[in-house]
Amino acid sequence: MCQVNLTGRLMTSRLPIFFVVATVAIDAMGIGLIMPVMPDLLREVDGGGLSDAAIWGGILATAFAVMQFLFGPIVGSLSDQYGRKPFLVVSLVIMAFDYVLMALAGTIWLLLIGRLIGGITAATHATAAAYIADVSEPDQKAANFGLIGAGFGIGFVLGPVIGGLLAEFGTRAPFWAAAVLALTNATFGWFVLKESVTDATRRRFKWKRANPFGAFKSIGSFPGLGALLLVYFFYQVSSVVYPAVWSFFTAERFGWSPGIIGLSLAIFGISFALVQGLLVRPSIKRFGHRRTVIIGLILEAVALFLIAAIYSGDVLLWCIPFAALGAIGMPALQGIMSRRVSDDAQGELQGVLTSVNSLAAIIAPLVMTRSFAYFTGPETPVYLPGAPFIIAGVLMVISVVIFQMRRRASSVAS
Repeated sequence: MCQVNLTGRLMTSRLPIFFVVATVAIDAMGIGLIMPVMPDLLREVDGGGLSDAAIWGGILATAFAVMQFLFGPIVGSLSDQYGRKPFLVVSLVIMAFDYVLMALAGTIWLLLIGRLIGGITAATHATAAAYIADVSEPDQKAANFGLIGAGFGIGFVLGPVIGGLLAEFGTRAPFWAAAVLALTNATFGWFVLKESVTDATRRRFKWKRANPFGAFKSIGSFPGLGALLLVYFFYQVSSVVYPAVWSFFTAERFGWSPGIIGLSLAIFGISFALVQGLLVRPSIKRFGHRRTVIIGLILEAVALFLIAAIYSGDVLLWCIPFAALGAIGMPALQGIMSRRVSDDAQGELQGVLTSVNSLAAIIAPLVMTRSFAYFTGPETPVYLPGAPFIIAGVLMVISVVIFQMRRRASSVAS
């Protein structure tokens, strides 16, 4: 009887974390679900050609990232005062209605409004990470952040696959599916999620800390955190090279079809999920947080330079799981940062990290796509389609240098 009760309590305690991971996965799936139909949908709504659709696609993606940048710290700081549960559940409900709006949209402006709203609701990724920080012991935070990464990887794999299948029923079908997923998870979260913010850790909302620039200044005031945020930023800019130019790069260098490109992304997503779900915890246990970060950053740099040099598509497919191994470093870095801030500032920190991600998503695609266009264009002095990956690799090396310099300059152990 005692064993049954203990098992029941363990399952109950795991349900909130399962909900948070599922929320991140659904966020990723929601993006992936609509990717296969966006070109056709934009042409259907705008009436233009594929080039016009691409321009509008870039505008919608930028609008989404800008909203995440602006609202990440705001939502994170609000959750420090009012709790994680209301923001996670309400955001899923709003997300569901946002997908309904996009499913019914008959003009490009309604789609733009939908992406603006979607960027705000996606800012609650910070709240999800803050919840994990709240309920995790200090030495377990990095491993549990890895679960969030695994959830994102799973969603990244399933989203495009399901979206492609649903596209057979029309350009609007994936939006309805995304709405149902979000609403179902909101209902699940309402019943299983226990509030993690207590009176002891609750912190009053202040605008000077909640706006993105004030939040950066506030979080940067914690010892050693400014340099870590810079490492995190360079890492995110480097990582954006994959969604920004992967399809263009593989089509140009290897002549891959959309099907092979989708397969390669699925392999990467699965590998990413396995690495963050299964390898982060033992790596930190074996090497510690600091060395795990360094190993991850070095593996990322090596993989990026390797991708730039590979001239065989078959070899690249075999190398994708190796490229995903570097994913062990980011949860460890998040764990270090989370341990450096107080319990009542976890939401603010995660909000800042969300803004950093969004800032990278705004800047990096412009750099990566332009470098690819320049080094594959007719007037390029050197034909080098892998140039964006070389740039990303250099930025990753800079991250290693900054992290090591911070270590030497700081008297606080990581």
